[in-house]
Amino acid sequence: MQNGQQPNIDLTTTTSIETEDGSKIWQQGALLRKVSKFVTGTDSDAIMPIPVFYDPKTNKILEDSMPKELREEYKDVLVKA
Repeated sequence: MQNGQQPNIDLTTTTSIETEDGSKIWQQGALLRKVSKFVTGTDSDAIMPIPVFYDPKTNKILEDSMPKELREEYKDVLVKA
């Protein structure tokens, strides 16, 4: 994949990811993380959004949408696909 091209995926060969109660609908949200001004090199701390998918009924986050580095911290609100 060069120049940012997307792979040609046949959607009929993919599988659905369902919520715990069988719904096929997820919502997209964002976790917000504070980044120290010493890391960013700016005068103040910064906010970094991390996009995730979550079950709108339970507010549990789809584990596969969470960065691996944060999964342990959020383990109580994660749900497996």
